[in-house]
Amino acid sequence: MRKTALLSALMASAVLTGCATQSTSSLTPFQPQDLNAKVKNGYLVQKTNTFFVINDSSSSMSSAYEAAPFSGESKFDVEKELLHRFNQTIPDVTLESGLRSFGFGSCTDWSFTKLNQPVQNYSKSGFESTIASLTCSSGGSPMESALNATKNDLQNAKGSIALVIFSDGIETSTSPVPSAQTLKEQYGDRLCIYTVWVGNEADEAGKTTLNDLSTVGQCGFSVNGQNIATEAGMANFVENVFFKGGHPIIREKDSDGDGVVDSKDRCPDTPKGAIVDHQGCWTFRGVLFDVDSARIKSVYHNLITNAVRVLKLNPGLTLEIQGYTDSTGPEDYNLKLSQRRAEAVKDELVHHGIAPERLTTVGYGESRPVAPNDTAEGRALNRRVTYKRTDR
Repeated sequence: MRKTALLSALMASAVLTGCATQSTSSLTPFQPQDLNAKVKNGYLVQKTNTFFVINDSSSSMSSAYEAAPFSGESKFDVEKELLHRFNQTIPDVTLESGLRSFGFGSCTDWSFTKLNQPVQNYSKSGFESTIASLTCSSGGSPMESALNATKNDLQNAKGSIALVIFSDGIETSTSPVPSAQTLKEQYGDRLCIYTVWVGNEADEAGKTTLNDLSTVGQCGFSVNGQNIATEAGMANFVENVFFKGGHPIIREKDSDGDGVVDSKDRCPDTPKGAIVDHQGCWTFRGVLFDVDSARIKSVYHNLITNAVRVLKLNPGLTLEIQGYTDSTGPEDYNLKLSQRRAEAVKDELVHHGIAPERLTTVGYGESRPVAPNDTAEGRALNRRVTYKRTDR
C-alpha cells in the first residue's frame, strides 16, 4: 500500500514538472529596421513607459514549431528568438522593463513562476542578458500564477505599461483570464495587454485564450509569432506597442550643413567645419581692430584657429581675405590700413601652416560699411576682416 502511494506521488510529480528541455538554438543574426529617425522626426510619439514580458517556460513549449521561418525549432527557442528581435528593434527611448516566466521545475527554480528581471531602467544589453537567462522549459502552464505575481511586480512601474505575453496559450489547469481581469482592475487605463501566440495548428485553443487576454486589456491586441518574425513585421509590432502616430516635424533644408537653414543663409557655400554668424556666413564674428591698428588681439585667436582648421579640412579651398576700416581719417590712408589688416590675417594663417598661395588679400578701405560711421559702436563694427571663397 505504501509502495502504491509513493508511486502515485512520483507520477504526479512527473506530470507536474515534466522533463526540462534545454534551449538548443543560438540566436540568429538580425538586422532590425531603425525606428529612431521616425521618433526624432515626430512620426512616432511614445505612449508606453514600461514594458513587462511574461514568457511561457512550460513543457508545452518544448515541442517543435511548425511554421516558417522557425520550422523545427522548439517553441521555447522561437519565443527567445522573437524576444531577441523585439529587443533589438526598440529604438533609443527612455523605458523601464521587466520579465517573468512560468512553468515548473528547475527552469523556474521549482516554483510556478520566476521573476527573471524586476522592473528597472531599460537597456538593450541588459534585457538581452535577461533573455539569455531563459535556459529551459518544463512543467505545467500556470500562467495565472505569473499574472497574479505581476500585480506586485508592477507596483513601482512608471507611466503607461505594456504587458507582453509570449505563449502557446495551452492551459493545463486554471484559465488565466480572471487573473488578467484582476490585474486590469488594479492598473486601469495604465495597462495594455499584448499577446504573441507561438503555437501550431494543434494549439488553436491556446490562440483563443491569448485573444481573450488582450481583449481584457482593452487597449492591446494579439499577434501570431510568425507574423512578427521579419524585420518589417517586428518593426510594426514595436511601433504599435510603444508609440502612437504623431505630426512630423518639418525641418527646413540646410544644404551646406552650417546650422543655418537655406531660407536664412546668405552664404550658401559654407566650407566644412566653419563657424558662421546668424546669416550663415563664415567670418570673424565680432573681431574688431583698434583705431589705426592692424594687430589681431589675442581674444580672437580661437577664430584664427577655426580658420586654420577649415582650410585643412578643405584642401581645395582658397580665400580672398578682405580688410575694412571705418571712415575716420583720409580715404587713401584707410585703403592702405585695410590692406595691412588683411595681410595681418594672412600672415597668421600662414604661420599656422596654410600655404600662402591659397590666400589673396584685398583692402577695401572705408568703402563697404556694415554699420553707420556716425557712432563709436558703428565705427568699431566697420574695422573688420572677412573671407570670400575664390575656389568656386
